[in-house]
Parts: sequence; structure tokens; C-alpha cells
Amino acid sequence: MSPVTGLLTTNAFMNTFAVVNSERPRQMTALPAVETVTDGSRAAVLVQHPVRRTIVALARTPISASEIANRLGVPRQRVNYHVRKLERARFLVPAERRLRRNMIEQRYVATAQAYVIAPELLGALAPHANAVRDAASAAALFSITSRAQADVSRVVAEADAEGKRVSTMSLTADIRFANAEQRSAFTRALESAITDVIAKHSSPFTSPDGTPAPGRPYRLFLGCHPVPRTVPGDVPDSSAPIQRAGLSADATRTTNA
Repeated sequence: MSPVTGLLTTNAFMNTFAVVNSERPRQMTALPAVETVTDGSRAAVLVQHPVRRTIVALARTPISASEIANRLGVPRQRVNYHVRKLERARFLVPAERRLRRNMIEQRYVATAQAYVIAPELLGALAPHANAVRDAASAAALFSITSRAQADVSRVVAEADAEGKRVSTMSLTADIRFANAEQRSAFTRALESAITDVIAKHSSPFTSPDGTPAPGRPYRLFLGCHPVPRTVPGDVPDSSAPIQRAGLSADATRTTNA
């Protein structure tokens, strides 16, 4: 049996972040999967009170303040206060109005399915890959993933400004090691395989004359960590089939940033 006993998945996707006009009802289109929050004051509105995060989560589909109040069992006036805060911070936008009990009720919808707070909001306190000397440490993994989050946020913003889409690839697998020796052997084999693939299937960064080579540079990163013991519902699926890696057909047909 293969040592890879978990689910191996590959995601190739293109993100487009629509400009939200809060002065008119939002058209009922699919919400962006993720929106990166790069403004500190805006992020503060979301994290200052736990009920606000709950309200935005409920608003993945259009919902009114009274409906939220009924779902949460709290006074409508309290919900109205938080809805106004979230609307001003552009986490909620007007979605539709409906007649209810001879009154016009406003419904709201979130601007995204999920949100990511940009690491650069921490400034000098954010982890930096160049400052970590031990490449095998948890601090190095934090730094690499933080840089990846910041890089992808910037790339998406640049592509959105140009009306383009971003193609990315992610690869995840739940695996198990019987002992440290097996883990070390896996690491050596993986490093060798990746080095070989990079040598065969990528291009130099510079041309022979020293000028930048054609094409766009990409950043590959790889990390591995123990599965937490205390995450409810996050159980590796040892019976799931292994799926081959690769960009989707849609990704290859789009104009990429």
C-alpha cells in the first residue's frame, strides 16, 4: 500500500474580486471565495466583537437584521447596530428588499464567503522568512506560509486592477509516518524528486545576456506538519482515493495574470 493514505487533492482556481458598490443593491452573483482584508481599521471592525463574525457568516446568503436576531436570539436593535458597523466597513452590502408585514425589509449579503487578514498589517511583527535560520523549524513554516499569503493577496489585487484572473495550484495530503527514520527517508526522497522536477520543467530566471528571461516567475513552497490532535471534524480520510495533480482545463484556457 502506498504510504500516502490520505486524500490528495489539487486545486487550480482563478479568483476575481468584484468591486462592491454599497450605494445600490448587490447583484445576486456568486460570492468570491476569499477576500483579503488589508486595512487595519476595517479588520478591527470584524474582530472587535464575536457576534459580527457570526453575522457575516450568516450573510453568505441574503438575510435581514430581524432574521439574524431570530437566529441568534438577541434583540434586533443590537443586531442593527452591528449590521450598520459591518456595512460601513464593507463586509455587508444591501442585497434585496422584501415586503414583510406591510413593511419594507432590507436584506444584506456578505462580500465574500471567507476572509483573510493580510499579514502585513502586523508590520515588523509579522514573521519573515529571511530572519529564520532553522529551515526545519515551525518558525520557518510560519514565515513561508505568511509570505505566501501576502504574495497571493498582492497578486490577486494586481490582477483585479488589470481585469485578469490568477491561476494557482495547491497540493495537500494526509500521510502517516511509523517512525523518525521513515520521515527522514521521505524528506530526502521528496527533496530529490522536487529538485529533479524543477530542473526538467522550469526555465532559467535570466537569459544568457543577463536580461530577465521571458515568462512569469512563480514561487513554489512545501511544508509538512503534524496533524493537530484537537481539531474537531478534521479527521484524515484514509479510504479516499488519490487524485493526480494538475491544472484544470479552465485554468489553461483563461488569460492569466
